[in-house]
Amino acid sequence: MNPAAPSATDDLQTWLNYWGHVHVTGIDLGLDRVIPVAERLGVTAPAAKVLTVAGTNGKGSTTTALAAILNAQGYKVGLYQSPHIYQFNERITLAGQPADDQMLIKAFVLVDQARRDCGLSLSFFEATTLAAFVIFKQMRCDVWVLEVGLGGRLDVVNVIAPDVAVITNIGLDHTEWLGDSIEQIAYQKAGIIRPGIPVIFGGLQALPQAIQEKADGCQARLYVVNRDYFYADAGDGLSWNFASPGTTMRLPLGALALENISTAVAAILVSGLMVSRQAMVQGIQAARLQGRFEICKIADKTVVLDAGHNPHGVEFLLKQLRKLLEYNKQYTEVVAVFSMLADKDMKTVVKLLKNTVLMWKIAPLAVPRAASLAQLQSALQGETVQPFQNVQAAFQSALEELKNNQLILVCGSFHTLEAVWEYLEECQ
Repeated sequence: MNPAAPSATDDLQTWLNYWGHVHVTGIDLGLDRVIPVAERLGVTAPAAKVLTVAGTNGKGSTTTALAAILNAQGYKVGLYQSPHIYQFNERITLAGQPADDQMLIKAFVLVDQARRDCGLSLSFFEATTLAAFVIFKQMRCDVWVLEVGLGGRLDVVNVIAPDVAVITNIGLDHTEWLGDSIEQIAYQKAGIIRPGIPVIFGGLQALPQAIQEKADGCQARLYVVNRDYFYADAGDGLSWNFASPGTTMRLPLGALALENISTAVAAILVSGLMVSRQAMVQGIQAARLQGRFEICKIADKTVVLDAGHNPHGVEFLLKQLRKLLEYNKQYTEVVAVFSMLADKDMKTVVKLLKNTVLMWKIAPLAVPRAASLAQLQSALQGETVQPFQNVQAAFQSALEELKNNQLILVCGSFHTLEAVWEYLEECQ
């Protein structure tokens, strides 16, 4: 499919709309179409250290921590993540700053020319990922930190062989594409492992056999949390301890989840990159990520924004929420602003949250895969629910009606958070 391409003088949104219509489907796993285009662009063998992060949850926090620590050390870091919360530019950052529109447009022109030269179509995700690689190559980044979008083995990020492979954890999500068991999903995630490289597994669960077998087959050294490296909260509310053979460190607690920060530290220590403890400290303290148990004050009300959208992610959210409620005794009730995509496991997510949430303010998302109001209400049968036409209205109602002993939890999807950010932007 070859619709008329925008030009280098068109704006970023025009290009993003274009990439949304080049390929017949939004998700099309497989590397057959991508590899020839990537080779033509010259991005398959970067002259940089590459750290690739796969997993069901925690990829965003782990890649953010990796990039922040390496930036603090003085490396020129290209960070690729998805999805974005508010602006597409968030997906591609250089030295901690989002790529600007012109940089993205120039990369899109090159990607489009390369895929036309190859006579191939690319999905939105494939094209935009290749654009990130083009930018990192052009800017001569020392380190590429890459977050896998879906799975691992057949994801476009996997056209590049990493120097370190990180698998944060394995949970049931995207089962229609990756399989309906932990082992099937682990097999797909383990596809990022390459011969002879170090591999980090940070999941607080039994190591899936598929990951062990892939590492063994590649003669890749596998480092597993609570086996090859360890971490523990120091209990003082300020610090935590990391330990591995030959290494012990006390480091500060950061804004991101300790589970993911520790995975990032473990990955850096086996990467061969020279990083001081001081850079570790500075990076951990600087690392911030929108929408990952993000606590903020809005109109003097406490709001927690979390992009948890599957049971594994929501279990992790609940652990952090319970800790927050334990340390802040004034909050005894939670009001949720909630919506999800229809292809997610709504019933299990609701089951996990229902004993914590007092009131659910729900609305359908303004995206094609959104759960309808009827689907949301069905999943929340027996709960106290207030329906709204859109998420912005639900959030406004929560702010206006919130009592002093209550906090707001916004969750269920990245798109739910995006709608709240749009509302806040309009209110400024």
